[in-house]
Amino acid sequence: MSNFRFSNVVISDEVESAINEGRAVVALETTIVVHGLPAPINFEVARECEASVRKSGATPATIGVVDGRVVVGLGSDELESLAEPDRRAAKLSARDLGLALATGTDGATTVAGTITIAHRVGIEVMATGGLGGVHRDAARSFDESADLTTLARTPVLVVASGVKSILDIAATLERLDSLGVPVVGFATRQFPGFYRRDSGFTLDWAVASAEEAAAAFLAHREFSPTGFLVANPVASESELDQRLHDAALDSALEKAQREGVSGKAVTPALLAEFARHTAGVSVQVNRDLVVANAALAGEIAMSLAHAQR
Repeated sequence: MSNFRFSNVVISDEVESAINEGRAVVALETTIVVHGLPAPINFEVARECEASVRKSGATPATIGVVDGRVVVGLGSDELESLAEPDRRAAKLSARDLGLALATGTDGATTVAGTITIAHRVGIEVMATGGLGGVHRDAARSFDESADLTTLARTPVLVVASGVKSILDIAATLERLDSLGVPVVGFATRQFPGFYRRDSGFTLDWAVASAEEAAAAFLAHREFSPTGFLVANPVASESELDQRLHDAALDSALEKAQREGVSGKAVTPALLAEFARHTAGVSVQVNRDLVVANAALAGEIAMSLAHAQR
């Protein structure tokens, strides 16, 4: 590891070289590892995402905060340690980063935290499972993920399988529209609903290839400072059965309301109930889609790097 431009940021030699040489790099979050998936699957999925990015020809840069330092390109031991449930790493959005550094806190970065760091060090592409969004009771709770506003001010291309169906998808799409963030389907005009390929909402735009996505992002940056969302649906053979999905969703929402879950605890609690209700099937779907998103992000990053040479 070496210091790279910033006193509180450490970038692995591999990632630093790739950035300096203008090669393709994909940022990967760690909230899915620490808060989104059960152990030991969480660490396995993190490694699978890295392998998927490498297979595309790009360099993975898994991001987290360890001992009060941002690490871009976590080593295997660091990642495994961060994924340990007993470590209780904090969930870090963009607003939390400075406090985590100042207090020496260990933390896993959300989409907002990850793209903030990625942009700071010169990484243009990120992969995740699902983007955060507007929660279903937002008119009362004002609960809206910082992923949305952070994406609106951070010019990073994010590949995600839409947003989780536990959210208010219609309101999330309206907010992204108001914030000026393009939402582009990958080989589809239907906005994906995470566990399901089609959330029921139609998109205005679609791209047919990684090259087209990269070209659209480059053209977008000529006119706007916002990020860019590529919505990549889960493979048809992997998506959750519709009836099982709807039953699990009803159960998860009812449990969250009954137990008064709020704030950062909402999404992990709802995903855990999905996993329980589906006997682990939803966890496998999550695994499949995030690894596929990492692969697509790698392909787009490769096209982006080639276009900018």
